[in-house]
Amino acid sequence: MTYQHTFTVVTATYNRAHTIHRTYESLRAQTFRDFEWLVIDDGSTDGTRALIEGWTKEAWFPIRYIYQANAGKHVACNRAAREARGELITGLDSDDGCVPHALERLKFHWDRIPAAERERFAGVAALCVDERGKLHGTPFPRDITDSDSVEIRYRYKVKGEKWGFMRAEVVRAFPFPEPANVRFVTEAFIYREIARRYKLRYVNEPLRIYYEHDPDQSSRLVNSATKHAASMRLYYREVLRNDLKWFRFAPINFLRSAANYCRFGYDCGIGTLEQLGQLGNIWAQLLWLVALPVGFAYHVADTATARHARATS
Repeated sequence: MTYQHTFTVVTATYNRAHTIHRTYESLRAQTFRDFEWLVIDDGSTDGTRALIEGWTKEAWFPIRYIYQANAGKHVACNRAAREARGELITGLDSDDGCVPHALERLKFHWDRIPAAERERFAGVAALCVDERGKLHGTPFPRDITDSDSVEIRYRYKVKGEKWGFMRAEVVRAFPFPEPANVRFVTEAFIYREIARRYKLRYVNEPLRIYYEHDPDQSSRLVNSATKHAASMRLYYREVLRNDLKWFRFAPINFLRSAANYCRFGYDCGIGTLEQLGQLGNIWAQLLWLVALPVGFAYHVADTATARHARATS
């Protein structure tokens, strides 16, 4: 395939006209100039289209705007993967930004991987700071760490927001599932699949600005767990089915995953025996059984929270 750009910067957005200027302004400031900005509007009704169209006329870099009926970020990301004209794809949220040399440094680190070895790598990932300049989460174990998203979490216990890019051909090979009536599928679902085949180069360099203290960001996180119970149940089921080889490195993480699988299963109306049967292996089932009381307690709390929200709405 012939690519027209080195990078496609993808922004999937929904009613973020009041914050997407951060993304645009940070792209205007980039020192690396071979990229396009692909905006997938997931059904916005707040004037996002007019805003992007105005920037398209003044920007020094190409901007493409695609509107779709509201279907969820995961559907927008699948659309972006099909439409991207860059060899490397990076996602930049519509309420975040990146430092002026971000794309330049990502390309630098990619070029430092020997050409003969790049087929083994999906891309490069770097650190994030919040809008106050504080590191989000923890750094990688070494300044350059070649690993994958599963090992980096369980063996090295790296936490927090990270950011980078992946090769377009890898992104297209691992599309998000699009289950009916589900508006959210966590990105970690896909990262785990990619981790089974490819490595990432992790670098201790802060390149993305994650607006953690933004009031809009905080409000979106409230009650997000129960709202996306169906997707989260599937995610934790896959963790228990496929990742237990890492149990000795992070037993508490897996106990939490088992409790959350139970929790979201009950939140979705899935009974105990069906939950058990869907796990598929004895070790996952035993772990789920140990975590069952905690998971059920979470479910009871979710139910009470939802009842209270309905009563006060």
